[in-house]
Amino acid sequence: MTDDKHDAFRQGALDYHEFPKPGKLEIRATKPLANGRDLARAYSPGVAEACVEIKRDPAEASRYTARGNLVAVVSNGTAVLGLGNIGALASKPVMEGKAVLFKKFANVDCFDIEVNEPDPYKLAEIVCALEPTFGAINLEDIKAPDCFIVERICRERMGIPVFHDDQHGTAIVVGAAATNALHLAGKKFEEIKVVSTGGGAAGIACLNMLLKLGVKRENVWLCDIHGLVYEGRSEDMTPQKADYAQASDLRTLDDVIDGADLFLGLSGPGVLKAEMVAKMAKQPIVFALANPTPEILPDDVRSVAPDAIIATGRSDFPNQVNNVLCFPFIFRGALDVGATEINDAMQIGCVEGIAELARATTSAEAAAAYKGEQLTFGADYLIPKPFDPRLIGVVASSVARAAMDSGVATRPLEDFDAYREKLNQSVFRSALIMRPVFEAAASTTRRIVFAEGEDERVLRAAQAMLEEMTDTPTLIGRPEVVQMRIERAGLTIRPDRDFELINPESDHRYRDYWQSYLEKMQRRGVTPDLARAIMRTNTTAIGAVAVQRGEADSLICGTFGQYLWHLNYITQLLSDGGLHPVGALSLMILEDGPLFIADTHVHAVPTPQQIAETVIGAARHVRRFGVEPKIALCSGSQFGNLDSDSGRRMRAALEILDGMGLDFVYEGEMLADAALDPELRERVFPGCRLEGSANALVFASTDAAGASRNLLKVKAGGLEVGPILMGMGNRAHIVTPSITARGLLNISALAGTPVQHYG
Repeated sequence: MTDDKHDAFRQGALDYHEFPKPGKLEIRATKPLANGRDLARAYSPGVAEACVEIKRDPAEASRYTARGNLVAVVSNGTAVLGLGNIGALASKPVMEGKAVLFKKFANVDCFDIEVNEPDPYKLAEIVCALEPTFGAINLEDIKAPDCFIVERICRERMGIPVFHDDQHGTAIVVGAAATNALHLAGKKFEEIKVVSTGGGAAGIACLNMLLKLGVKRENVWLCDIHGLVYEGRSEDMTPQKADYAQASDLRTLDDVIDGADLFLGLSGPGVLKAEMVAKMAKQPIVFALANPTPEILPDDVRSVAPDAIIATGRSDFPNQVNNVLCFPFIFRGALDVGATEINDAMQIGCVEGIAELARATTSAEAAAAYKGEQLTFGADYLIPKPFDPRLIGVVASSVARAAMDSGVATRPLEDFDAYREKLNQSVFRSALIMRPVFEAAASTTRRIVFAEGEDERVLRAAQAMLEEMTDTPTLIGRPEVVQMRIERAGLTIRPDRDFELINPESDHRYRDYWQSYLEKMQRRGVTPDLARAIMRTNTTAIGAVAVQRGEADSLICGTFGQYLWHLNYITQLLSDGGLHPVGALSLMILEDGPLFIADTHVHAVPTPQQIAETVIGAARHVRRFGVEPKIALCSGSQFGNLDSDSGRRMRAALEILDGMGLDFVYEGEMLADAALDPELRERVFPGCRLEGSANALVFASTDAAGASRNLLKVKAGGLEVGPILMGMGNRAHIVTPSITARGLLNISALAGTPVQHYG
């Protein structure tokens, strides 16, 4: 990194920590505190009731307080990253960062606690005294051998999990990487020779883990700055190092590296030389984990061993051994079953979960976070990426299962499959509300054609469809481009086997398609030449013709381009039998539940009749998600207080709806805040037919609906499902260019739902 880049990075990092408010954490209340009644429940006198229950049964603390989901990250700052003993206060940014990772990856709440206490015995006393507050303790950045002392005392005295992540977190990820490296190399733990450098906490823990996985102690050769750890050595020895002392006359790393299958480095830069790697066994495994400069650079390893399998501790090389793959999820699983400790079985369960996940197909979300990287299991992809959202479901459930099987779970799970599904839903926020749609889609098979079949998001959605649904996708795209992007993305799907491919440049259906298009459009200005050209270049029109001809059941398009452009061709070709575009409905999944927004795209300024159709269509679709509709007609006028255009159209739409004898709740016209706040609405319009908060808002213009959708998505962190094109009998849906692969999977589930499920 050049000096200028380093300066820019440094300033950017400092700005990140300072703005818009200092630090990376804040405390937020999870219960309302808006009036005296709330205050009386949250504090005196109501809080006494919870205190009495916990006094009666201490286990009730997990029911009435946040303790069951609360972890302490504790450090005295004596061994912080690569900075050394910088003290407790200077370690606070790191501990805050650890707390952020807990929350981000596993929704575990966390307090960082920095303690000015270098004495390990006194530090252990302090940590033990924290047990009433926390459900688990994460020890962090405490120097060796003090960390061994602190962890041992705390584990002996505390009835909650205590986990030194620098030791065991590193060991777990190393164990997973080693498992998969040996799998690729065709070797077994019981047979390999291991040479390790670094006798600190992480190094010893990694060796202990390798023994648990099957490595024989006599096959482990540990070196440190003074050379081989051998029997009888007195210099710089600890009991932990002595466990690995060899009865040998060899003394240096160069002496012992010959024939080694695995090099494990947790020491310093340049320790391993290329000529040493050349002495290792065939297809050597080199884990050079020193940071920021590894024991040997990957290019130097490959210069003498092109078939080597390499991991480092850096994110700019493949196979980064990163503790974040482990610690959030091992705590998640431990907390969820009320584990009293994190034992060997749970750690090995974590190893197996991580290793198994890397061998599975890469998720679309991980690929989006690491765009441009090859994420296919192999020598350059031994372990998952930290942003792979499947980690929580796979790893935390493996840990929870191991805790129950080993007898340390105080709250064992009754329905393990439901637990794992809940974990996945905590990441894929659309999973819970989308479940009825996926279940309906699984009840039959529909043929779905994707207009933009060359888009990587579409390819990932197609693979996910094959994994989660029964539908077989059809993609429109050039075969060579589709194949190249499948390989680049590391996907396993193949044309003709897993999906049908329509090649716009040279498909055997070309003549039939352009003639079908001409027949439909020849009285609307389309000539044979134009029909031929459109069927060579316009993938939305091609997909619509496929549906119109009965060769597909539903079209999904819109990953690029303007919504109304796509709608034009869909309307031309698929508006028959009374079908016509009614409106676009977006489901916004928010922290406090779902909210539907319409019409976001179709009618810029809808007529009263169009508004009424949108309301009816919205109610039908809301029910598809297992939600009973409560629809608010929103405008700038509130129950007739303004004689505005939007108010007049909404009042006219209300009259149309009232004359239809509908079986769902709707009300208007009103402002959006009145729709969502029942207390406000009761003040301005007592006796309103709408009770509680509306779950669907129908606006008087696409400008208002689209702005609301975008504000909820960008500022409120809403996850969008849709837009859903209403009124077209599920024959077509137009997404927007911002859609993700997961969003495409959701819309394909909607497209894959038979028409009879519409309500």
